[in-house]
Amino acid sequence: MTEPRPAPQEPSDEARSQFSAVLTPHRSLGPKGFMVFMGAISVVSFGTGLMFYLMGAWPVMGFMGLDVLLVYVAFKLNFRALRLYETVDLSGEALTVTRVAPSGKSQSWSFNPYWVRLSLKERVGRTSELTLSSHGKQIVLGSFLSDSEREDFATALKIGLGNARSPNVA
Repeated sequence: MTEPRPAPQEPSDEARSQFSAVLTPHRSLGPKGFMVFMGAISVVSFGTGLMFYLMGAWPVMGFMGLDVLLVYVAFKLNFRALRLYETVDLSGEALTVTRVAPSGKSQSWSFNPYWVRLSLKERVGRTSELTLSSHGKQIVLGSFLSDSEREDFATALKIGLGNARSPNVA
C-alpha cells in the first residue's frame, strides 16, 4: 500500500522569480555563414595555390592549404569560447547569478536582494564594468556584453531589484 503524498505546493510569492535573464556573447556569424565563409576562403586559396602550381611553385599549394586550416581552427576556437553564458534569477529571497564556462563548468553566487549593490562603472578608454557586491563578495557581470547592452541590462536589473525590495501589496 502506498502512502498518500502531499500535493505539490505552489511557490510562495517570495520564491517566484521576479526577474530572469540569460546573458550570452554576441554571435555575428552563424553555422551557415561559417560554411559559406570557409567555402569562399577554400575557393580563393585553392585558386591561388593552383596558379602558383601551374607556374612551377608547387610548394606554395601546401601553404595555401595550411592557411585554410589555420582559419578553420581559429574560428572553431572562437565558437567554443562563445558557449559561455550567465543566468540571472531574482526572487524575493535571492538574486542568483550562475556563470557557465565553455567547458560546461558552472559557478553560482547568491545575494540577498535587499543588500546587494548594483554598480555600473564607466572606465576611461575601456569598456564599462557592471558589478554586483554585497557583504564582501563582488562579481563582474556580463563582461562580454557591449557598453549599451550592459547599460540596458543594468537598468532592467535595477528595476527588478527595486520591485523585489518593495513588492506590491494587493
